[in-house]
Amino acid sequence: MAEWKQVPEVTATSRHYVDRLFHPDPQKVLQGVIDMKNAVIGNNKQKANLIVLGAVPRLLYLLQQGLSSSELRTECAVVLECVVVLGSLAMGTENNIKSLVDCHIIPALLQGLVCPDLIFIEACLRCLRTVFISPVTPVQLLYTDPTVIPHLMSLLSRSPRTQDYITQIFSHCCKSPEHQTVLFNHGAIQNIAPMLISLSYKVRMQALKCFSVLAYENTQVSMTLVNVLVDGDLLSQVFVRMLQRDLPIEMQLTAAKCLTYMCRAGAIRTDDRCIVLKTLPCLVRMCSKERLLDERVEGAETLAYLMEPDVELQRIASVTDHLVAMLADYFKYPSSVSAITDIKRLDHDLKHAHELRQAAFKLYASLGSNDEDIRKKVTSNSTHTHPNPATFRSVLLVTPRSCFSLLRSQRPRT
Repeated sequence: MAEWKQVPEVTATSRHYVDRLFHPDPQKVLQGVIDMKNAVIGNNKQKANLIVLGAVPRLLYLLQQGLSSSELRTECAVVLECVVVLGSLAMGTENNIKSLVDCHIIPALLQGLVCPDLIFIEACLRCLRTVFISPVTPVQLLYTDPTVIPHLMSLLSRSPRTQDYITQIFSHCCKSPEHQTVLFNHGAIQNIAPMLISLSYKVRMQALKCFSVLAYENTQVSMTLVNVLVDGDLLSQVFVRMLQRDLPIEMQLTAAKCLTYMCRAGAIRTDDRCIVLKTLPCLVRMCSKERLLDERVEGAETLAYLMEPDVELQRIASVTDHLVAMLADYFKYPSSVSAITDIKRLDHDLKHAHELRQAAFKLYASLGSNDEDIRKKVTSNSTHTHPNPATFRSVLLVTPRSCFSLLRSQRPRT
């Protein structure tokens, strides 16, 4: 009975928040939006209630009215608080995001980016970032209006926050060669390259991720990147410095991906020192059992992609840091399913076990795709440490073409 009494109470409270948005006094509206902001922080149930009760269309109306108003003091405060509330609603569930997109939040926020106030621009970008990184948001909405991308490029230099949010949006919304071309043609490389030496780690990291997405299987971008200078250094040299062991793993791995994609696109030779002595060893390190599970998966997939067409890289990798022995560990996870009592933990571990095995097979296929001696070495060394040697050996011997087809059909994560 207690639960049934609670639902009307929560709904009535939520209704009160929405009703205050319609008050004729702008000051009362402002206070209503501020109170709503405080009410939804960390409260997904309240967020869902407010969305169901129609808060989003009213917030967007207030936002658009405020942007066109000449009464700046109160209206500016209202529109800023409206964007903050919308951003908080977007940080709820995927259903929240769908509701916001269906209410046309993206065009409204993009319109807000023409406002000269930097704090307001940053709030709009923060909300746009939250909406666009959701898997339920159609990325094509970023490209509908041809004026949006050049305007976002022009905002990159405004502050570290605009750089952080915009590059995140670009990275998540660059899903095809056409998207790469649009961003390239509007000066993405020239505008983002200086961010690689920003004082902010977040900005450097987002710029790096953006370049990895732009360069992936794109010869035009990669050939341009290889000639770019950043503070007097070639971009490839900047990437190599980011491979240093004392830097965060996320940065090392993403820089290695950038160099890998540039190499596969033909912009960097496979026998270049930055590939043989820096990129390849870094990716092998990522396969170590000391790394997190997702890092091991990403490292193995990227290494497989780097080596795929080049037998010399395959030979070097096969004798680097006990790589083949490391891959055998990919099949030992989870160590004991029976010891895991938490169902969520079990689902998580089994999912990663599948990803680890798939990544290992991709790397096995790449290692043994061109050289019989390497293939024999892989088969011999791997079966010794596998929990079921006979079965595993038969898989490696009978299905090399299947593994290689898997390698070619499933590219590494960008």
